[in-house]
This record gives sequence, structure tokens and C-alpha cells, in this order.
Amino acid sequence: MTTLFWNCSSDEEDCTKTITLLQTYVLGNQTYSYNRIQEVPCDFPESEDPIQIDPPILENFSFEVLNFSYTENSETNTSRFQFEIELNNPNDYDVVGVPILTVNVNGLETKNNYSNTASIPCNTIDANSNCILTFDQESSLDLGRINSIELVTVEYFLTN
Repeated sequence: MTTLFWNCSSDEEDCTKTITLLQTYVLGNQTYSYNRIQEVPCDFPESEDPIQIDPPILENFSFEVLNFSYTENSETNTSRFQFEIELNNPNDYDVVGVPILTVNVNGLETKNNYSNTASIPCNTIDANSNCILTFDQESSLDLGRINSIELVTVEYFLTN
């Protein structure tokens, strides 16, 4: 949906209009969208199609790994993956988003959103504050063995 406001002077070169652009991005398996207001020249082509953008990332974000472990129990034929990662928002505003972890498992890097199954998902972080992303999951070794697992990085993508 595009909304238009016109501001034209007698000189056509100075003619501008304000439009609302629908922008969307996909993060995990979820699609997010928001409207962006922009002033453009009057001859700017209009489109009803949403604009696909990269997910916005939280600026000045930092994290600290408090615990990151993977253990196997051969007696119960299970593995346990658990971590606690402090996510820091040093900005003067609250944020709503999703922490995405890049993890190297058996030499293959993947990006994952663990928030859906985390006991503390950190989908919001207050201004000048932190949240401890807490995850603890047990799985059957029948699903596959992990020889090595390492946290590469954590990014915080904004959803609102």
C-alpha cells in the first residue's frame, strides 16, 4: 500500500511527494513488515509491491557467553545442549527482536533462532540493559551425534 502527499512549487524540479513504502523481511521462518515514510521526487515511480529488505540489526549490540555446553549420556542414549548468553542493549531505547546464533556443528556453520524453545527467549531487551538467553534441551542420540559444536557469533535482529 502506498500513500501519497504532494508538495509542488512552481518549479517542477523542486516537486516532491511523500510516500509510504511497505518493507518486508524474513527472519527465521517468520515474515516481518513495516511502513517507511520517504520524501521522493514527483516523478518517482510508484509500486504497490512490498520491498524486500535485509533484516535490521541492533546497533552497538554485544554479548557474553556465560555457559555453552553439549554433553552426551550413553546410558540414556540422549544428548543435552544448553547455554546462557548475556545479550546487551547499550542503547537508550527498548528493543523488540530475535537473537540469532551462528553455530559451527561438525564443521558446518548454521544460523539458528533458539528463542521458540528457550526458557528465556530475550525477544525484548530494555534500554541500557541486558537479558540472559537461556536454552536447555535434551534430545535422543538416534537423531544424530555431534562431534564438535562451537558458538561463532550472536546477532540481534529487530522485529518491531
